[in-house]
Amino acid sequence: MGVPRPRGHHDPPRHAYDAPVLSALARECFTQTFGHLYTAEDLTAFLDQAYSPAVLRAELEDPEYATWLLFEDAPGSPSQEDEAGSLAHVSSGSPSTINANERHDTAGPDTARAGEGTQASSPERSPIGYVTACPAHLPHPDVAPGDGEIQRLYILRGYQGGGRGTLLLRTGLEWLEREGPRTLWIGVWSENYGAQRFYARHGFEIVGEYSFMVGDHADREFITCRPSR
Repeated sequence: MGVPRPRGHHDPPRHAYDAPVLSALARECFTQTFGHLYTAEDLTAFLDQAYSPAVLRAELEDPEYATWLLFEDAPGSPSQEDEAGSLAHVSSGSPSTINANERHDTAGPDTARAGEGTQASSPERSPIGYVTACPAHLPHPDVAPGDGEIQRLYILRGYQGGGRGTLLLRTGLEWLEREGPRTLWIGVWSENYGAQRFYARHGFEIVGEYSFMVGDHADREFITCRPSR
């Protein structure tokens, strides 16, 4: 028999569990991909500013943002037929209708700079990637209200390929277009040639660029766009 809960007791929101997990994953992905570009001090300051649990919890609680974590399926699991893995929707944004088992940047040719599942903090499962979709806010004059953006799409080194990037990207894009076609945007590092080719295969073209600052270091970032169709 369970112990009665005090009056007014509420379970912590799922975001309270998921934000630290997403923070650890985001920091590791960014460091793997871009850490060599910056001083240790600048990298630490940026990670604390952009990927702290508090910052990501606010995103997870924002209904205009949607984030999915990607998990590697255990051998023999039903979804192992799709080697890409399975997704857990961990944010307030309404989940996409996609079957999951089917920085403004990306981390590889099949990745980018992450249905309801178990809590992301489950000790039995560690996420290997994630995608975040949101309203477009890239610094381009053609960005308009109502446009959508894949803000981040990362997969850990060693897990890239196998259709995982496509699964994450498709999930984010379908969520952004859940109410109909809209113009979509993605930012990508100018030296990430694999990611540029990956996005081009999905209809995104380079339409501009801007400087992404980490400390005193300016990265040249391309802005890509896929018009409403």
